[in-house]
Amino acid sequence: MPLVRIGLLTEGGYPYAAGEAGLWCDRLVRGLPQHEFELYALSRSAEQEERGRVPLPRQVTRVRTAPLWAPADDGRTHSRRERRRFAACFGELVRGICGGSASAAGPAMAEAFAAGLYGLAELARDQGGMYAALRSETAVRALEAGCRAPGAGRAVREARVPDLLEFADELERLLRPLSLDWYGEPGLGAVDVCHAAAGGVAAVPGLLAKRFCGVPLLVTEYGVQLRAHYLDQGPDGPAGPGAGGPGGGPARPAVRALLAAFHVRLAGEIYARADLLTPGNAHARRWQERCGAPRERVRTVYPGMEADRFAAVGEDPGCGDPDTLVWVGRVEPAKDLIGLLHAFAEVRRAAPHTRLRIFATSAAPGYLADCRSLAAQLFPDEAADARTAGENPVGFEEVGGPEAPSAADAYAAGRIVLLSSVIEGFPISLVEAMLCGRATVSTDVGAVCEVIGGTGLVVPPRNPRALADACLALLGEPERAQRLGAAARARALELFTVEQNVSAFRESYLWLLARGAGRREGEVPFARPAEAVVPGHWTTPTWSVADPAGAEGAAV
Repeated sequence: MPLVRIGLLTEGGYPYAAGEAGLWCDRLVRGLPQHEFELYALSRSAEQEERGRVPLPRQVTRVRTAPLWAPADDGRTHSRRERRRFAACFGELVRGICGGSASAAGPAMAEAFAAGLYGLAELARDQGGMYAALRSETAVRALEAGCRAPGAGRAVREARVPDLLEFADELERLLRPLSLDWYGEPGLGAVDVCHAAAGGVAAVPGLLAKRFCGVPLLVTEYGVQLRAHYLDQGPDGPAGPGAGGPGGGPARPAVRALLAAFHVRLAGEIYARADLLTPGNAHARRWQERCGAPRERVRTVYPGMEADRFAAVGEDPGCGDPDTLVWVGRVEPAKDLIGLLHAFAEVRRAAPHTRLRIFATSAAPGYLADCRSLAAQLFPDEAADARTAGENPVGFEEVGGPEAPSAADAYAAGRIVLLSSVIEGFPISLVEAMLCGRATVSTDVGAVCEVIGGTGLVVPPRNPRALADACLALLGEPERAQRLGAAARARALELFTVEQNVSAFRESYLWLLARGAGRREGEVPFARPAEAVVPGHWTTPTWSVADPAGAEGAAV
């Protein structure tokens, strides 16, 4: 198999984070030891970098990091001619952001956005100085003119000077990848494929590598970044770093509208330029296609889970208390544990011996306190009489605690697993429950129906009565629950393992090279065989381990 050099682009994840985003990147890199990976990471906080990197395998040959959390002032300023060039490019970008999204205006505004984005990138590459320019009076005046132009949305037209300053500050952060020195050789210009591990800002370096150097771009989205932005910028405020107004509070309507317009245009540009898009499920794929992704360049690749971690539980269908319902995940409002507790109150009235065990992988402290308070109100007599945690019908525990050292132990506590979310992308906890051979009752959100595929019960979200009825149906038919659990495990082993995920990306990399996507003139495909990195007489390598500079400049 030919050696492929992959430039893996991340934001707020690998090689620093240990969450799901970091895990799948690590599994991908470790699953392809015959290829080389260069990591280009946009970090979100100083704390993230201080915690250090996860251990990296030998096939990772380079790691470069750029902070989105720190000012990126290079100390350079523009000449009068460069300021005019900046004003023209930034004006086009603003016109694309503020312009109407109607069918007649949409394509023209998308072209203006792209022209402004790449024009600013070329200016940054040639002259630098983008930090000062994006925060200048020229930029703020251009934003004001764009917001007042005919066709601008009502929320945008109402923007005032504080709104414009706030948006300019956020826009500078979002456009920092334009000023990086990652493009060219050595760097992203020397890799065979740029693989963005997410959409949005993480994919911007891939857009520029394709623009400047012709490197093919692959974009993977397990959670659509545009959808995540809409959720973060809802009326209750942001849910992540870098979102919202000063001090982390909710952004004002005009700022939310401008940020939404920017992310819509950026998503459209990414989907239009990417050589291959690999959404993690059909739910994400529909979002991409609605935003203009060409259907012929979209291939669904499901996330890969480590099935071995759940093998012991999955292969023992008799383990677990048949009268216990289990919930596993992050305790937060989107998971609707309030509705789950009301549903369990209905279950408890019909089946008094049933218990509910809630295992938190993490929690929003305020919401967890609300859930505990509601549980005490719904079951006051039982809570008052309880002498141990085991006597209380609702238990709040932690994955990693004494009762559940691992996620597999949590799922093993019962035979029916619940998912009560009102918002969900790809339900990782549901796949884990399936690998454990558990019958599931889930709400119909996100990719749940696609994941379940008929091997569990699905009910409408925000409907405690329906959730309770489904639970009672499985509690009353243990044999049916066992059959559904066995079918769920078989489905998960077929579709959601690390092996199928890695195999799909291996084929994707080779497909991009074979079709010549973005191949630069004069390059010969597969000119550098995999055996070139193995000591021996098979071939004369163009570089050696002792000469990493030669490796970076070698042609493929």
